[in-house]
Amino acid sequence: MLLLRSLFFDFMMYFSMLVIGVLLSPMAIWSVGGTYWVMKFYSRTVFWLLRVICNLKVEFRGTPPDGEQIVCAKHMSFLDILMLMHALPRAKYIMKKELVWAPIIGLYALRIGAAPVARGKKGAAVAKMVKDMNEAKKKDPGQLVIYPQGTRVLPGQHKPYKVGAGVLYSRFGLDCVPAASNTGVFWARRSRYRKPGVAIMEFLEPIPAGLEIPDFMEKIETVLETESDRLMVEAGFVFPEPSGGE
Repeated sequence: MLLLRSLFFDFMMYFSMLVIGVLLSPMAIWSVGGTYWVMKFYSRTVFWLLRVICNLKVEFRGTPPDGEQIVCAKHMSFLDILMLMHALPRAKYIMKKELVWAPIIGLYALRIGAAPVARGKKGAAVAKMVKDMNEAKKKDPGQLVIYPQGTRVLPGQHKPYKVGAGVLYSRFGLDCVPAASNTGVFWARRSRYRKPGVAIMEFLEPIPAGLEIPDFMEKIETVLETESDRLMVEAGFVFPEPSGGE
């Protein structure tokens, strides 16, 4: 039954994306503000579908930033993207370049000033990311959203934190708000299941501008991992015991 509910939800989610994305596209074409309205409306639609079909609710904690700040978020699911879009007034994402070609998603993301990044190009990718975000920030100030690990991770899985977040933090001289979450417990990467429960995103105390990049990277990793682990445990996730060789 859980699998059937999950598959039905996925169908409705993508069907809603198509319908909303196409029918409300004139609003997005008219203005960037209209684009945000459509994306936030779609996010709320998905939250409603999750609650009704899968008994999965969303909850926000802490104070979302509403000025020019960087948001470094834990990334475990498409759900945390939608939660950030709903919570932040003007979210601007760092996203993988391949998403530019995704139907509906790519067009709307570019409309709000998202910065596509090519994986594996390291220095060149970071330089382009900073340039794109600087241009987007000048046109329409908002919250620069970056996932420091650069990809979705499974609950309990550790992926290295990439320096791009530190470069943004240093170059723009902005405070950084960490956003911890437990979304992967209910909607895991590449899983067909959408489990019942409460998916939480928590906005934590800002990290003030001015730290050196290595100090910032150490702090953001410690905070995001510790607080996301806490939220996952609260949701009932049991971390595997370390192997005897560790």
